Amino acid sequence: QVQLVESGGGLVKSGESLTLSCTASGFVFDYSAIGWFRQAPGKAREWIACINDNGDSTRYVESVKGRFTISRDKAKNMVYLRMNSLKPEDSGVYYCAERPSPVVMDTCQYEYDYWGQGTRVTVSS
Repeated sequence: QVQLVESGGGLVKSGESLTLSCTASGFVFDYSAIGWFRQAPGKAREWIACINDNGDSTRYVESVKGRFTISRDKAKNMVYLRMNSLKPEDSGVYYCAERPSPVVMDTCQYEYDYWGQGTRVTVSS
């Protein structure tokens, strides 16, 4: 069964860093694109970053560009989201999601097939 499990969330202060992990199982991870999304209470879920199958193409929403870095370790079936210089507006539940990797990944706004249950990130001011 396909499973995605996020971990690494927590409470941090503004300006601090945090790394989220997404552990995948039950699908051909090598051929999958992984996206990171977040959702704040009362707000719509938004895409944050994504990475293609071989890790040579990444995309970021403008608000996190330069601060967040998505990476993957195929040998461990894991994808990471390194978040630096965190701001209160970065707070929310972060989800990782999977879809077949596109040939050309021009955006993260694709339909994703599988989702994790999320890990909460709270950035205090």
